[in-house]
Amino acid sequence: MKPDVEFAVWASERQQRVAQRLAIALAPQAPGAEPLVDAMRYATEGGKRVRALLAYAAGELSGATVDDIDEAAAAVELIHAYSLVHDDLPCMDDDAMRRGRPSCHVAFGEATALLAGDALQALAFAVLAGTRHDAARACAMLAEASGVAGMAGGQAIDLAATGGTLPIDALEAMHRLKTGALIRAAVGLGALAGDAGDDVRRPLDRYADAVGLAFQVVDDVLDVEGSPAALGKTPGKDAAQGKPTYVTVMGIDAARRHAGMLRGHAHQALAPFGARARRLAEIADWITQRGH
Repeated sequence: MKPDVEFAVWASERQQRVAQRLAIALAPQAPGAEPLVDAMRYATEGGKRVRALLAYAAGELSGATVDDIDEAAAAVELIHAYSLVHDDLPCMDDDAMRRGRPSCHVAFGEATALLAGDALQALAFAVLAGTRHDAARACAMLAEASGVAGMAGGQAIDLAATGGTLPIDALEAMHRLKTGALIRAAVGLGALAGDAGDDVRRPLDRYADAVGLAFQVVDDVLDVEGSPAALGKTPGKDAAQGKPTYVTVMGIDAARRHAGMLRGHAHQALAPFGARARRLAEIADWITQRGH
């Protein structure tokens, strides 16, 4: 692995690495389960691997090697994939397109997609249990980020708010759970792989909080402005379903400014680390300037 290269090269190397780790984890595990594993594998293919890259960048800042971080990077991608499979189901956000192709339930049927999401979640903890750095703490961190105090709780709030409105503070609280919790876990797991102390973990958590919110703000803007080809999913779904978003609450221009402010907060949190935080700073820029 080459540490001092352009961001695109650094990211591509780690995207390929986590893809290889996922392929190993998703080898057929039981006779007759091949259709289920095919659906699981389908759900993990493609995507930007933002959460894996955050784990690698935070881990490398903290002194971990890429070998130390592989399990954490794969685990957060498995949780993310499971969440997308379930989010797309008709009983949730009901989206027929994901990453530029049919959603998992469209390709494999609702029952198989539901099971694939369940199995991806379980597999994430099996993979993370193999980490060489405090596996119990790592699993607890990922569980909290995935459950009622994290992603699932945020999704429940989102569903309950559909058709209504939320003030900006309630909207941010929801997205700190729905989107931000797994992003904070990715950064935290990377730091854990490097045995980082509080002096490192606290500013990294502030960084992750800002990046997680910024990611959602940009998503909300792109849902209004993006095309199906660019986004790889159906644009305009939030508005059609009456979901409160940063755009509906703030307006699109204010939402763009808010994303820029959050990017600034992320960079400020990284200031104590100097050049060591180069990759995390680049990820913050990439997240806020992306077009899909």
